[in-house]
Amino acid sequence: MAIPPSNFSTEFIAQSIIRLQENTPRIEKCLAQISEEEVQQKPNSSTNSIANLILHLCGNITQYINSSLANQPDNRHRDLEFSSSNNLSKKELLTKMEDTVASAISVLENISESELLRKRSVQGFELSGIGIIIHVVEHFSYHTGQIATQTKLLANSDLGFYSDIDLNVKNE
Repeated sequence: MAIPPSNFSTEFIAQSIIRLQENTPRIEKCLAQISEEEVQQKPNSSTNSIANLILHLCGNITQYINSSLANQPDNRHRDLEFSSSNNLSKKELLTKMEDTVASAISVLENISESELLRKRSVQGFELSGIGIIIHVVEHFSYHTGQIATQTKLLANSDLGFYSDIDLNVKNE
């Protein structure tokens, strides 16, 4: 018998979805400021291209949420996410990201409280559903920051993520 969602789990899921939804438009802004060649460019041998980072995010979100939380087969091939043979266009990368996030959000919108609490093994780690969601949200934000930094270095411009918000407003 599924445990009905509590106010905490409902709020946790809602906030997690907001965090997932905010990163895709940021990546879209980044892709709009760089060329097709730059999206594939690796700054050096120790870093990944923006394309590789996007594919890595899609693989991670799929493995952790779409596979684990939705009890689907794990078909991830992590090493291919970092392959230099990736030739997806900016549009294809963005579509893949949007589809992956939309699928993950659908899983989160339908997850039961018992699935949030159930422990499972993902990528060799023992995590509850809550732990999985925290991992995905922070991992997505971390790599979005890397994509933003690489874009700023390539385009030499402010990305305007908060241009419509007064960040000097004091807490009430």
